[in-house]
Amino acid sequence: MGFTIQDMMLISQEQYQMRFIAGNNGWSTSISWVHMVEDMVIIQHFWGKELAVTTGLGFDTAEKLQNLIKELIRRHGAGLIVNTGYYIEQIPQNLIDYCNEYDFPLLTVPWEIHLADMIKDYSIRIFMQGTADQEISGALIQAIEQPANQKEYRKKLLPYFDEDGTFQVVLITTEHLDEMDTVERQKLSYRVQVYLEKITHNGNFMYYDSNFMLVVNDITEEELDEIVTGMARRANRRMPDVRLFTGVGSRMTDISNLHASYSRAKAAVQMAKKRNESLLYFDKMGLYRLLYMVDDSRLLREMAEEPLKPLLEYDQKHKGNYVDTLELYLRHNGSIQAVSEEMFTHRNTVIYRMNKIKELLGTNLEQTEERLPYQIAYYIRAM
Repeated sequence: MGFTIQDMMLISQEQYQMRFIAGNNGWSTSISWVHMVEDMVIIQHFWGKELAVTTGLGFDTAEKLQNLIKELIRRHGAGLIVNTGYYIEQIPQNLIDYCNEYDFPLLTVPWEIHLADMIKDYSIRIFMQGTADQEISGALIQAIEQPANQKEYRKKLLPYFDEDGTFQVVLITTEHLDEMDTVERQKLSYRVQVYLEKITHNGNFMYYDSNFMLVVNDITEEELDEIVTGMARRANRRMPDVRLFTGVGSRMTDISNLHASYSRAKAAVQMAKKRNESLLYFDKMGLYRLLYMVDDSRLLREMAEEPLKPLLEYDQKHKGNYVDTLELYLRHNGSIQAVSEEMFTHRNTVIYRMNKIKELLGTNLEQTEERLPYQIAYYIRAM
């Protein structure tokens, strides 16, 4: 997940006397680059995940500093390091509270620290970690596309993951993600990564096959749920004009089974997008787990149309609603009263319709085996 705030803190507490004073939930945010900021101009060109460093020259009042922090949050910055002791003596408590509210990392280093050396140090580390992340991404894609070729991708992933541990894939998408230009998609990628808190080097984030993909290693289901639900909540709050859809695949043991988690995450994100739901877990999809894993679209279409063909033809010819009536009848387990109430129709009318439906289909719909083809047809129609 790149060079993170946590990585920076590990080397900076002693070397640069750095203090983490607010936004602790953003400790796993990765950093795309480091910029010296003494006015608001350069921030207008931020893409996301940029770490800002300031001496406070242009932000020497609480109001100016607050405006800087607000703009960095709006631009999805990774955090802010304030060089305290000259222009800014200390950070006001209300700004600390504000950063905590938005999970925005706020850090300080004393005036004596040589900022140029610190920024150069971080820039080198960001570049090196970025190179490593590219290698990891390539190996994970290989594990998905060529699961049998274990010797090749295991060797590359061994320094970074517990290959015998658990793996889980999360896919995130939005409308027309694959049609975005590279710059637009990269900006959105940076924003999503900022929202993925509490995930560092036990995960990897990339764009793959028209979705953003997060692969996590040795994370409990409870931890992953907290990560993805938190991401969805923060995205909805800070990026309300972009609708994200997230699908979570099954938890698999051993890197050789990563492809299975990926396939299931793909099914989940497809269903989430179809139903306009922000988050879906494959393991909670019921019968749709099976249907969304079927690659033969023609088979699905046949299974949806053939059982209902007599009703579809009748409705088209007579402008009826037999297809809808049968769907409700099956959904309510044959309760005429329930169908009557939901359709706002007299029960005698429903009884008449159901007798006609049974006649057209040539079945009494009394046995489970008789109902099953029609139930599956309605499941497929809802896909």
